[in-house]
Amino acid sequence: MRFRISALAALVIPAALAAQQPATAPANPITQSFRAVSGRFGGFLMAAFDSIPASKYDYKPTPVQQSIGHIAQHLEDANYQLCVLMGGSRGPTTARDSLADTVKAKWPKDTLVARLKASFTFCDNATAKLDDARLGDDVAVGPPSAGRKATRARFLFLFATDLSEHYAQLASYMRLMGMVPPSSLPRR
Repeated sequence: MRFRISALAALVIPAALAAQQPATAPANPITQSFRAVSGRFGGFLMAAFDSIPASKYDYKPTPVQQSIGHIAQHLEDANYQLCVLMGGSRGPTTARDSLADTVKAKWPKDTLVARLKASFTFCDNATAKLDDARLGDDVAVGPPSAGRKATRARFLFLFATDLSEHYAQLASYMRLMGMVPPSSLPRR
């Protein structure tokens, strides 16, 4: 009996002590946290846009608010503009990109969703190259002749804020249309 207790203690005590040791910190905790938050809201946004019927893409609660289509095209444009500053090369552009936002907002749902998804992929690739050591780097903003600079970290915050604000906007629209936003659905 003593042998069993000694053997059990020899196995359990080291495991218990090891469990109390602090875990090794991730290599880039700030950028990892950022990717987790932006990935969460990006996923909610894509799920929301996918679930909203195409016939509702011109919906806006009041005349002065953005339509759902306008939010989608705005997010696509903002994603490319912000993520290039986080380390991505210039995003792909076509002649259609120079059209007015009001025109792009009326594109079909499948076009808007595909373009938005591509912009999130672009951002995923740009942020995958980013590490905490580069967050304090200055990046040029505005026209090249302006000479303005801001830290790269600023654009991480702007990107995450933009996603969360527009998700809240879209979630409100969905509730007004009698839909349940993705973040309120039961977890699988």
